[in-house]
Amino acid sequence: MRPEVKKNLPAFPYGAVYFRKSNPPQQDWQRDYQVASEDGMNMFRHWFMWSAIEVAPGKYDWDEYDRQLDLARDNGIKTMIAEMITAAPEWAFRQFSHARFETVDGDRIGSQMGGSSATGGFPGLCLDNEDVKDIAGRFLTELATHYQSHPSLAGYDVWNECNFRPETCYCPATAVKLRAWLKDRYGDLKTLGDAWYRHSYADWEDIEPPRYGGPYPDYLDWLEFRIDNAFRLMRWRVETIRRVDQEHLIAGHGVAAALDRMATGGADDWKAASEVEVYGLTWVASRKGDQPWKQWHAVDLTRASSRGKPFWHAEAQGGPLWMQPQVTGRPLDDGRVATPEDIRLWNLITFAAGGRGFLYPRWRPLLDGPLFGAFGAYGMDGSRTPKSEMVSAMAVWANAPEQQGLWDADPVKGDIGIVYVPESQLHCQAQQGNTDFYSQSVWGAYQGFFDNNIQADWVHIDHIDEYDLLYLPFPVMLSEAHCDKLIQWVKNGGSLISEGCPAYFGDRGKVGTVQPNFGLDELFGASESYVEFTPDLNDDLRFNTGGNGHSVCGGLYIQKYALQGGKDVGWFDDGDIAVVENAHGKGKTLLIGTFPGYGYFHHDSPSSREFFAGLLKWIGSAQHVESSNPVITARLQQGGGGLYLWAVNPSRAPQKTRLTVSGNWTLSGQTRTLWGDQAPTTEGQSVRLEINGRDGMVIALAQTD
Repeated sequence: MRPEVKKNLPAFPYGAVYFRKSNPPQQDWQRDYQVASEDGMNMFRHWFMWSAIEVAPGKYDWDEYDRQLDLARDNGIKTMIAEMITAAPEWAFRQFSHARFETVDGDRIGSQMGGSSATGGFPGLCLDNEDVKDIAGRFLTELATHYQSHPSLAGYDVWNECNFRPETCYCPATAVKLRAWLKDRYGDLKTLGDAWYRHSYADWEDIEPPRYGGPYPDYLDWLEFRIDNAFRLMRWRVETIRRVDQEHLIAGHGVAAALDRMATGGADDWKAASEVEVYGLTWVASRKGDQPWKQWHAVDLTRASSRGKPFWHAEAQGGPLWMQPQVTGRPLDDGRVATPEDIRLWNLITFAAGGRGFLYPRWRPLLDGPLFGAFGAYGMDGSRTPKSEMVSAMAVWANAPEQQGLWDADPVKGDIGIVYVPESQLHCQAQQGNTDFYSQSVWGAYQGFFDNNIQADWVHIDHIDEYDLLYLPFPVMLSEAHCDKLIQWVKNGGSLISEGCPAYFGDRGKVGTVQPNFGLDELFGASESYVEFTPDLNDDLRFNTGGNGHSVCGGLYIQKYALQGGKDVGWFDDGDIAVVENAHGKGKTLLIGTFPGYGYFHHDSPSSREFFAGLLKWIGSAQHVESSNPVITARLQQGGGGLYLWAVNPSRAPQKTRLTVSGNWTLSGQTRTLWGDQAPTTEGQSVRLEINGRDGMVIALAQTD
């Protein structure tokens, strides 16, 4: 059951970010709104930048923003207000100069132009300073008060893209917040000093934000504090608006970066989604690459972190990206120049993965700054283009009344869950200075399942009880509490597949003297016989499983095992034990002494792909949908309106496939096509399709009683 969201929303929100002062030009506004309405748009979001509105202390210029909401009302378009207190007024940089962000090197950041708008005031001021927080709160209060009764208002979008700059903030006010956080965690100064291995603190004022990294408790705490502190301020934004307006939606969106930028930039999608009623993501292929798995994994991540709430693709690519560092050296067809067919595909992937709203970062491109010409489907002058015709077709289709049953359905629970453990990434950042080992391991595991059309859901460690089969990637640091949780979950009947060195580092980053740590040796039925932390030497590391002679790619570290009640089912090339199977309580485990996810990320070999496919067979589970054509990705959605099969073809040529649905759903053979040119044919549990290039099919499947 989905949570109820606030009133005044379209059936399927579809639109774009429109106004980022000073773009688009004012003389075009009325025409642009009319065109957008005619083309099926029903929602615009605008950047309500503090620096552009509070032009002097207590003096607000709402005129251009008022015009946006009035035009929306006149054209049947709803408005999302994106609060942008991350752009502080110019006068505030002078009046509150002590609150300028301080970098790790001690530099103070003044007012800068925004890369996505021709407006100064970025990156704002540090809200750990209570005086600045007060005036920012005053602005948010005035904003909500001014617009809460406007008929076109749909709601508010808070903290754009929900992450912070890794190099800030180290100002005195942030140090005060850190000390308060540490007092709450440790209670007294001696306990803190012992935990941090800093035994000569005489006063809380002796504690400073760590400016040097390393796998030590002080830096691990600092990383965690920064995240908690950022979401404290996100909650404050929501509460400030809510005190004025209890009726309208409060939404937020991140950048689907919990797997690689949580440790350094606070991009924790689970924390962000928990603070709002609708969550979402910014995801554009031009910045990330257009390999098929990438958008799927990002939308799946946003769905998982939303925890049953509706979520939107809050910023999706509709046009090209010029001359930015992310595109240099990549071919045009890797998302750099969006075609109408690309836009169609990107829409369908998000819909198939559960997205229930779709907005573009620009309706028409900006005319100023480094992102000129970027992302908009309409022309530089606001004229229609072939891309905008595709955008219109998708908008009209998504909002057709006959699609309501489709949008009431949700993706079925995945075939397997990939466990997200925050401390594993935090320790990777602290030890390595980046999160690459962690992120490439989790991404590679997802790819290994994805390439077999196995639906792998992202599962936070707090939510593992919702799944029966889990894959645990790069578990090099685990807290004792999380180890206890995993042990109990397996005892209760769960099946756990773990990569190597689980909990090698425990709480506070301390190495366990027994490996695997914290009772995991008993869980896995194995003890460590040898370990090797030589990632530079293990690029071609391989192991064999099941006596089939297939060589599976690993990487990073090597952990070999002596049996302790388990059964050896995989070996390194030298014959030492690499994989151990064990029964524990009502459940079972599979421990792998290296990192197949990392190996697959770098070497997606057929034998490694077969290894990931075999993990479902290990517990005798049939995947939801098998595809005879590995190019095609297929997903099931189910709800009050019935059962729906989505199939997407990311290639640029037509593809045929046979999709076989597991016996969990007994099909009657009757189908109804909601999207797609070719009629499917059915035989028992199988559906045969032909899908055009960069296109998909959506089919309603009838089930027998």
